[in-house]
Amino acid sequence: MALKITEDCVACGVCEPECPVDAITEGDPIYIIDPDKCIECKGYYDTPKCAEVCPVDACVPA
Repeated sequence: MALKITEDCVACGVCEPECPVDAITEGDPIYIIDPDKCIECKGYYDTPKCAEVCPVDACVPA
């Protein structure tokens, strides 16, 4: 299962560099998680880093 970024995203960009597999890209107007690339940080971190660093809790399970 992948994560997605909701409309609550404020496009701050803190999530993008945290993704170990480059699944997050800048969209218009919000950031986007590619569900085919997202591994929920399994094998890298205990919890998804994007959700951990998001200031508005916009990274949620898809």
